[in-house]
Amino acid sequence: MLPASFALLQEAAGVAHPLAGTAARWMWALPLLPLLGFVINGALSIVSAYHAGPADPGAHPHDAHPSVEERHEAHTGHDVTGGGAHGDDHHVVVRHRFAGLATIIGPGVMVLAFGLAVAIFAAMRGAGDAALHTPFVQRYFEWMPVGDLRIDAAFQLDQLSMVMILVITGVGMLIHLFSVGYMQDDPSYPRYFAYLNLFVAFMLVLVMGASYPVMFVGWEGVGLCSYLLIGFWYLDKANADAGKKAFIMNRIGDFGFLVAMFMLYANIGTLEFEGVRAQATALGPSVVTWICLFFFLGCTGKSAQIPLYTWLPDAMAGPTPVSALIHAATMVTAGVYLIARSNFLFSLSPVASLTVVVIGALTAIFAASIGLKQWDIKKVLAYSTVSQLGYMFIGVGSGAYVSGVFHLVTHAFFKALLFLGSGSVIFAMHRAYHATHSAEDAQDMRNMGGLRRYMPWTFWLMLAATLAIAGFPPFAGFFSKDAILGTVFLRARESTLADAHWLGIPGNIILYACYVLGLAAAFMTAVYMTRMLIYTFLGPNRSGERERDFLGEAPWIMTGPLLVLGVLSVAGGWLNLPESIPIGRVGLLEHWLDPVVGESTLRITHGAAVEASSTIEYSLIGAAVLIALAGIVVAWVMLRPERLVPKREARQEEGFERVLANKYYVDEIYDDAVVQPTVGVSRNLLWEGIDQGLIDNVMVKYIGTGVPRLFGWLGSQLQSGQVGTYAWVLVVGVLFVLGAFTIR
Repeated sequence: MLPASFALLQEAAGVAHPLAGTAARWMWALPLLPLLGFVINGALSIVSAYHAGPADPGAHPHDAHPSVEERHEAHTGHDVTGGGAHGDDHHVVVRHRFAGLATIIGPGVMVLAFGLAVAIFAAMRGAGDAALHTPFVQRYFEWMPVGDLRIDAAFQLDQLSMVMILVITGVGMLIHLFSVGYMQDDPSYPRYFAYLNLFVAFMLVLVMGASYPVMFVGWEGVGLCSYLLIGFWYLDKANADAGKKAFIMNRIGDFGFLVAMFMLYANIGTLEFEGVRAQATALGPSVVTWICLFFFLGCTGKSAQIPLYTWLPDAMAGPTPVSALIHAATMVTAGVYLIARSNFLFSLSPVASLTVVVIGALTAIFAASIGLKQWDIKKVLAYSTVSQLGYMFIGVGSGAYVSGVFHLVTHAFFKALLFLGSGSVIFAMHRAYHATHSAEDAQDMRNMGGLRRYMPWTFWLMLAATLAIAGFPPFAGFFSKDAILGTVFLRARESTLADAHWLGIPGNIILYACYVLGLAAAFMTAVYMTRMLIYTFLGPNRSGERERDFLGEAPWIMTGPLLVLGVLSVAGGWLNLPESIPIGRVGLLEHWLDPVVGESTLRITHGAAVEASSTIEYSLIGAAVLIALAGIVVAWVMLRPERLVPKREARQEEGFERVLANKYYVDEIYDDAVVQPTVGVSRNLLWEGIDQGLIDNVMVKYIGTGVPRLFGWLGSQLQSGQVGTYAWVLVVGVLFVLGAFTIR
């Protein structure tokens, strides 16, 4: 057997970890709290399903079987992808009879989880840096004791998992609170919070697992919950299809995760993070490269990178708070976390790391270009998420693990704000269209405009988030995005990645090219996000003359979380200030994460900390600022919101605009190249040819019935019905048997 990890040696020696007697010993309660919320809210949902009365509390009392439109749109606050509020507006909204309990339990367990996370963080800060160079591992029971395979149900607490726990519980808590106002009139209100709680529980298992198999449980769990939440309004076929699409795309990526785990165990005999870290250098260069590439295949599915990104924009079919939770702070960042957690493997494989950088850069600019011509406000943010994930992969792929995680954190702040802000806009638009019985699309920016006058709080908060994602100083996104681009540029000058080759191309050329692509994507991001802000909040209002009387801010239960996220979007950059901008304590996050990723970072930089001259550093910062400013100016100068007409009057896009509006026809290509051939083979060959033709017609109809008939006919020929003949046959048979025993 291989040597145990240091944590196991501590346990064997009876040495207690410094966190053993602190609040950290309760870390098992972090996923248990939202899991408890899932159980209770799920029970409320099931009990209400057997309640006598209409299937839908929002339905007309005389109609026990409402239509799909009535079930989904006969109340305010819903966003139905691809359509407006065109339900039966004469129905009186009747909230779920357990709505009050669900409102307390759903967000309540998240408030408790966040409070516990803060207490654990305080305990870690109080333990001192020296004590935290060893992860705190709690083992609960043996999960898979099979032969030499020993997998424990265990959680691991270190600096990286603590960052993720705070983001998941903190931002998740705000999204739960926002959901109270956004979803309170939904007929399936307890079911919604049950799914949302379960999602958070699995995400916490994902980031707290002490081994790859435990992490995989959470990995698969969030995939299941994404299917449930994206297809929450499953009676609409488009929503159900979007959920299935997300589920299938993630399963493709998860195949890579499984293969990587099998290869790890086959080569080093352990799947615990600390065990793999200790034995990683024993892996050959080719083996570690393949393991990392298979892990990255899992990342492309979970974190929506080329070519498995198409599920994420369709995930907008779910409720807007779900989009904020999935796309900002949790599921889609799981792939980035996997690479950061596996830094001890990726730092040993320059080829795999360059692959991550290239795919991330291509995804960033590809998705950003699509965002330039989207009209659905949520689709703009969806492609923005895909693009920003590309930046994160550029960071962790180039060995800038701290920068990648830093952008993950700041992105959670401003992207959650953008999605929830768009939710407030959609809420207001639906409320207006509901009041006037209009069938217009409440999510199309061409039907908005001038909302600043009606929703000033939402406007200023969305402005802060837009400047943050555009990388404009001093907002949070400027510091994290600049850290990634600057590190990639420096890695091209001196690193193991620069010394390697990728498909025959020198690594330094690859890194310089990805830096340029990153700048181009940053420019596009500034353009399409400014476009979103202008068309939504500025210029004349295009909602309709009657609808303007009903436009206004969302309730404070929805606006309050936006204010908190607004503060974080403005000040989040202080978490990891660079030395060139000493306006506070420098490098907080870098110092915090150093025990987890510091060794791997030095391995990539040949054992020396790479420091740029002040001239180069300020030049890189200046380039990032100019790019962001140029994108904002270009959008401001070129766009004319007063010329925009409502969706129903808009002309069809032509030329390359049409290509961008149709997302490069990638979904159509997948449908023609993969889906339809698969359906054709399944229908024509497997079903009609083999199942019906061969099995039913040949094997069942002819063989299944013909063979028994043949033996029946042969048997009938041996029976004449004459007693004398039967007697002679009996005599001959007896003589034959006697002869067989007597003749020697």
